[in-house]
Amino acid sequence: MLEIKSVSKTYKKSTVKAIDQVNLTIEDGDIYGFIGPNGAGKSTTIKCITGIHSFDEGDILLDGVSIKKDPIGCKKKIAYVPDNPDVYENLSGIAYIEFICDIYGVGEGRENLIHHYADLFGIKDRLSDSIKNYSHGMKQKIVLIAALVHKPKLLVLDEPFVGLDPKASFDLKEIMKELCANGTMIFFSSHVLEVVEKLCNKIAIIKDGKIIASGELEAVRGDSSLENVFLELYNE
Repeated sequence: MLEIKSVSKTYKKSTVKAIDQVNLTIEDGDIYGFIGPNGAGKSTTIKCITGIHSFDEGDILLDGVSIKKDPIGCKKKIAYVPDNPDVYENLSGIAYIEFICDIYGVGEGRENLIHHYADLFGIKDRLSDSIKNYSHGMKQKIVLIAALVHKPKLLVLDEPFVGLDPKASFDLKEIMKELCANGTMIFFSSHVLEVVEKLCNKIAIIKDGKIIASGELEAVRGDSSLENVFLELYNE
């Protein structure tokens, strides 16, 4: 379980809280969608969860352990895929994935997993190529493979479908469903409400750094569409 408890964050040289008293609970097996416009606080929340940013108030617990008190222990259980893949471009794809595997201590069976996901995403024949020659979509696939191979307890994705071709998007959705069926937690942001509506069992909507709705998808959506609910909440 991931518990975000009254977390607030203000950036230096700003008097406005980027996120303000954010409270969310993601349980084992949840596919949790996180939606809101640019600047609402999605990426800040994600970077606090993954330990990239510190935060001023509150706490974040992964399986009861505070990320403040044991950041390394928590990060070992987390995989993060940003919206803009930041990879070592002078490495080959396989060298980058192996590097991430080494960091997480992935040993036996990793080659099979790497080739399974590379084959699924259609880049098995390009693993030995330099990353600097990859397209954005290929970089995204390499980062996804590196995230999946160490079997994280919590998978955090920021706009994961941007740059992916339709087949890769479909395959990623199927992987997400399979992971959650086995108890993995997935927390992801997206501007594509149709994907969130079809894929997620829970959602949260953030506006001006504050959560304005959260919980089971059907409870938040009611008898309307997610798009209508989102627009109504934002126009209030």
